[in-house]
Amino acid sequence: MPYQLIEFSVEAGVATIAFNRPERRNAMSDEMRSEFAGALETVSRDKAIKALVLTGRGNAFCAGGDISGMKRRLEAPQGEVAFNGWSRQQGVHHVQSLLMGLPKPTIAAVNGAAAGLGADTALACDFVMGTERSKFTWSYIKRGLIPDGGGLYFLPRRVGLPRAKELIFTGRVVEADEAVALGIVDRRVAAPDLLPAAQAWAAELAQGSPTALALSKKILNETFEHSAHDIFNLGSQAQAICYTSAEHRDAVTAFLAQSASKD
Repeated sequence: MPYQLIEFSVEAGVATIAFNRPERRNAMSDEMRSEFAGALETVSRDKAIKALVLTGRGNAFCAGGDISGMKRRLEAPQGEVAFNGWSRQQGVHHVQSLLMGLPKPTIAAVNGAAAGLGADTALACDFVMGTERSKFTWSYIKRGLIPDGGGLYFLPRRVGLPRAKELIFTGRVVEADEAVALGIVDRRVAAPDLLPAAQAWAAELAQGSPTALALSKKILNETFEHSAHDIFNLGSQAQAICYTSAEHRDAVTAFLAQSASKD
């Protein structure tokens, strides 16, 4: 599909999606969200794509939800505000679920401010890479709102419950150094190196079996919601699938051939 508000490219098995509304600090409009969802679906189903890097054009990663969209919702007839908001939430959660559940490694390359929904979107990725310019804020409280893009789920898993409460209750800005210290950012590089470093890391993460990666990620994403017994059961089912995969067969065959050549 043609994209106007994002950029989408694939090189050597690594897809890169860049939010492309730099004049609006990449604020997420309904139209951008639709394009983003379409690109994520392409990444998910294309077997030639092994990993994803998500970034923003200009000086920001994503400034959150588009305020003009909030204004339109408030101007709707009173009897329609709640349902319109509910409908929008379904779209937001669909995209965040697509990103979180993508059966491939994902990296947010946070090139600037990630605010509100932008911060939630970064944490929906498996890993976050930042620079000295990266900053994060769960600023929903300043709009009279709660985090609706997964921040209530992702942030406590990154920083612990008390710190997540503090960041969400205050909406304060977390600068780059603190983001690294808190575990919001996994790796920090110099700003000019951000995108190539993230793409190289994505390529490294994608070298393993796609089957094993997808199944491991699915179970890991559910680890805190299940008992050890549940995880054992999920792992048994996943391992049975891995036993039948071409990657497992090829790896075992290659190992045995290598061992035989040494005898």
